[in-house]
Amino acid sequence: MYRVLRFFATLVPATLYYSVRQLMLDKEHATLDQQDHYGKVYGRAMLHMAGIKVEADLSALDPKGHYVFMCNHQSLFDIPILFDTLWDYHMRFVAKESLFKIPVYGKALGNAGHISINRENRRAAMKSVDEAVASAKSGISPLIFPEGTRNPDLSKLMDFKVGGMVLALKCGLPVAPLVMEGTGKLLPKKSILFNPDQKIRLRALPPVDPAQYTLKEREKFKDDMYALMNAAYQELLRS
Repeated sequence: MYRVLRFFATLVPATLYYSVRQLMLDKEHATLDQQDHYGKVYGRAMLHMAGIKVEADLSALDPKGHYVFMCNHQSLFDIPILFDTLWDYHMRFVAKESLFKIPVYGKALGNAGHISINRENRRAAMKSVDEAVASAKSGISPLIFPEGTRNPDLSKLMDFKVGGMVLALKCGLPVAPLVMEGTGKLLPKKSILFNPDQKIRLRALPPVDPAQYTLKEREKFKDDMYALMNAAYQELLRS
């Protein structure tokens, strides 16, 4: 309980500190490494404050690779875990628009180059996809949560949304699937208390070449990615 209380006591000041530092950065002239810095350090600091340890296997990936990442989503802690685990990559989240409306923190997300998706407006969503493609061409590795939201059913992955598949296909980069297990027990959806002793495991699967699919085959791409990632998730659950 002490670690939980310590975490919440430091969460708000840490969030404000790193958000303000991010906002002070001149995005137009900063390098990708400079744009990465505060988000990565913030993610690592959150895990340290909470006392959370992650067992990550990224051996299937090239440490210098350029990917579109796809990861299942169970908890708010997924975000700092991915910031920390993908330290070597210029990763940016593709996230719902409401996150970018959070005072200070939301603007910091935008300044860092994370990508806002308006799911209620098709035209705005397609514009966001185009922005994500442009970011990918500049060296960014977008990260998509293909389930679209946190999954409360820890026995299997939720059905994937087709929008993330369109983004991945348009980017044209190798798609690196990530499966993560344990965060739904660490901090369940609609809960604020977490178990810092919960074991967290993350595994990268071999990248998938999206060139074998066309945009018209996005449904097949979605189904294939789901089958691949859900099978790997089930394997994690059994191990």
